[in-house]
Amino acid sequence: MARNQWRSINSAPSDQDDQDVPLLEKAPETAVPPQCCSARCNLATLMFFGFAVVYGLRVNLSVAMVAMVNSTSVHPSTNHSLVHVCPAPPSGYNSSTSAQQDGIPQYSWDTDTQGYLLGAFFFGYLLTQIPGGYLAGRLGGRIFMGVGVVGTAALTLLTPLAAELGVYWLFALRMLEGFGEGVTFPAMMAMWACWAPPLERSRLITFSGAGANFGAFMALPLTGFICHTLGWPAVFYCCGGAGCLWGLFWFICASDHPRSHPRISDHERDYIISSIGSQGGTHGWSVPFKPMMLSVPLWAIILSQMCSNWAYYTLLTSLPTYMDTVLHFDLRQNGFLSALPYLGAWLCAVTSGVLADHLLERKLLSVTAVRKIFTLTGLLLPAVFLVAVGFVGCSGVLAVTFLTLSTSLGGTSAAGVFINQIDIAPRYAGVLLGITNTFGTIPGVLAPIVMGYLTRDHSLTGWRSVFYLSAGVSACGALIFTLFGSGKIQKWALEDEEFESETESEQPDGRVYENA
Repeated sequence: MARNQWRSINSAPSDQDDQDVPLLEKAPETAVPPQCCSARCNLATLMFFGFAVVYGLRVNLSVAMVAMVNSTSVHPSTNHSLVHVCPAPPSGYNSSTSAQQDGIPQYSWDTDTQGYLLGAFFFGYLLTQIPGGYLAGRLGGRIFMGVGVVGTAALTLLTPLAAELGVYWLFALRMLEGFGEGVTFPAMMAMWACWAPPLERSRLITFSGAGANFGAFMALPLTGFICHTLGWPAVFYCCGGAGCLWGLFWFICASDHPRSHPRISDHERDYIISSIGSQGGTHGWSVPFKPMMLSVPLWAIILSQMCSNWAYYTLLTSLPTYMDTVLHFDLRQNGFLSALPYLGAWLCAVTSGVLADHLLERKLLSVTAVRKIFTLTGLLLPAVFLVAVGFVGCSGVLAVTFLTLSTSLGGTSAAGVFINQIDIAPRYAGVLLGITNTFGTIPGVLAPIVMGYLTRDHSLTGWRSVFYLSAGVSACGALIFTLFGSGKIQKWALEDEEFESETESEQPDGRVYENA
């Protein structure tokens, strides 16, 4: 079809009448093909399980740490009264040490050391976000996604050996794992820039990314079970093996672009290519980094993600420790209860993606409004429940309930700020996600260390400070994105000739071009 007859969703309509025609009615020959078993949905499913593996590799140490540390040799500070510590259950009732097995080594790591080990992953994760996003956007994301997951899985197999060699070896190994995994999310976004039709972006990206929460949900209880039955080294062998197995399916089934997919139907390929238009495909070697870094909407994404990730990473890395040292759940209970919040987050993320696309398809709200609503819901409401956790004291039921509600509602931000990069610059979505994830990973480095410092005496007062701090930071992120966020394509994201042909007219899905 001629370009002047079919306009991309990223292109301005030629007149007012064209504005009133629903996007998918403009080209009946490229009507939406069925989603079930389609190539784009198969890609989303592969990514879903890929990120499930990725987060299993990321969080396994959080639960395994409970079994790896000899808690009898780590004593809390005596600077706080024991009145503020939850009473331990009767001897033999709930004990993490019940999972210990003969011949399985344990280590005398204090809370500061544990915090540094849990944060080590993010030191490496910081370094490959931007290079990974840039190269994936230029060369395609398939190879970077695959190598990132498989490489991290292979390194995970060496965890027991590194722990036996010493803290510094384990710290270095976790850094290398983060280094390999850092390319995965930017590669995903670069691939969706070529694969996701604009009116399906929310559901496809949130579904694939929700694999992270599903992975945390599955990995936390399974890690506890494996530690209890087989010993903590088996955790890393199982997780590493799962990652290598996923890589086999990925390299056989995934393709960088609909044009290169060997099994996609002509109908689906034409629909994806025509609906994405000129904004699809890879970018050149030259990227407008200076205009990017001066973009207010981009900084709104960066700061909001940093604030959201502070709470997320705090819970991701510290929740098993809280369940063990404060609420005194045994290792198997610990893993299951620590996983509950991520089940809720997974369900909320997937639901929010479908709802966001529904609002855009019906033209009930603009892209900017949709992203702000889901970001506000996903950052502000979780902050309220984190504050509530600080008031429940030693009530395990209330603590788990409020933590589950907080993390579950946080999943709705998946259809908000966490996919906003592809709204403001589809062509450079991989690079932008690399930039935003680089800044967003800083809380992953700092939060476990701050948590270890605040909770070094295992007191309720220390944990209360952890939850209050996380709530305050999350609320700040909601405010920033509400004031400065945008769903409009930025001028610097367009080629010069594209921008000259565009106007400030509202697009069929509620989008507007913006000079900022």
